[in-house]
Amino acid sequence: MNGNKGPLVRLRPGRVLKIISSRPGLVEAAVLVEGSEEKAIAFDSFTGGIKPGDEVWLNTTAAARGLGSGGYHFVVAHLNPRASLDAPDEGHIMKLRYTPGQLKVMAVEEPGSPYHTVLREAKSLAGVPVVALELHSQLAPVAAAVWARGGGRLKLVYIMTDGGALPLSFSRSVARLKEKGLLTATVTVGHAFGGDFEAVNVYSGLLAARYAGGADVIVVGMGPGVVGTETRFGTTAIEQGEVVNAAHVLGGEAVAALRIGFNDLRHRHVGVSHHTITALGLVALAPCTIPVPLMSAEKEGLVRGQLEAAGIIGRHRVVTVDARASMDALDELDLETTTMGRGREAEPEFFLAAGAAGLLAAELAVQSSG
Repeated sequence: MNGNKGPLVRLRPGRVLKIISSRPGLVEAAVLVEGSEEKAIAFDSFTGGIKPGDEVWLNTTAAARGLGSGGYHFVVAHLNPRASLDAPDEGHIMKLRYTPGQLKVMAVEEPGSPYHTVLREAKSLAGVPVVALELHSQLAPVAAAVWARGGGRLKLVYIMTDGGALPLSFSRSVARLKEKGLLTATVTVGHAFGGDFEAVNVYSGLLAARYAGGADVIVVGMGPGVVGTETRFGTTAIEQGEVVNAAHVLGGEAVAALRIGFNDLRHRHVGVSHHTITALGLVALAPCTIPVPLMSAEKEGLVRGQLEAAGIIGRHRVVTVDARASMDALDELDLETTTMGRGREAEPEFFLAAGAAGLLAAELAVQSSG
């Protein structure tokens, strides 16, 4: 029984004190709220621009509870009089539908899109490798690995699902990867928004990545902020298995990035995360390739034992990959990476596993083109 009978949000008035930083679609600001200076995020899609002195409404729900989102409040609207905001004329698809935040986009599939005709007929990825992520922090090592193995020539398209953050601009990682030319294009699917292409679901998003984005390799995963409940199925991370299924249905070559770690205080995430075990052992009904990075014999033994016990080795193709080149690429590209607050020195196998997935996908793309 759901006991939520009152408001589901915590709103407070605040005042913008200064702009800390900005990137396309997003502004980070210092705000005065409830007598304290705190951090807030404003998305141009909802608020237009903000400037020091603006009086604003702030959604303080998550930060007040100490939950995720980096300790930020979020600007909902201006309190002082502002000029009207108008959505673009083109597009008919609403994201965040039937909520106060609904916004209108031009979906890549809809009749007004220049890609409508090709996507109306498209049915297959024709073997394009698809890397299925569990966490957003796996994206950078995958991208660096694809860049390294492809010599910078492979077109990598990122599909962001709505399993984590919904605005693409919230991801610092995506902004850095695009600045460095590692991502050719981005696609936001479901209720995620802000990509170079907007798509209705993962299936049409995959086809859009291939036929609108020209992808040689596709990487799919949620934005920052995985949801977990300490239960087997109560997590957005199980979408990894659904991505594997979608890639298979569309004739792609699915590659799953393992979430591996040995320094998490939570036993369920030691070795192979229990989320990965559920996603690849139960949710993924179609076969995929799972690269295991080179590591110590003791750690590899634990990982392979977990995969064996979950029936994953029997269902999927598990291979060993030397992923050190992906770490060299992260250094060469000057890409800092962390997962759950831990960097490469603290959790090297996590990043090696993601890099292994990128290297393998890139190798498949190189082989198919050669």
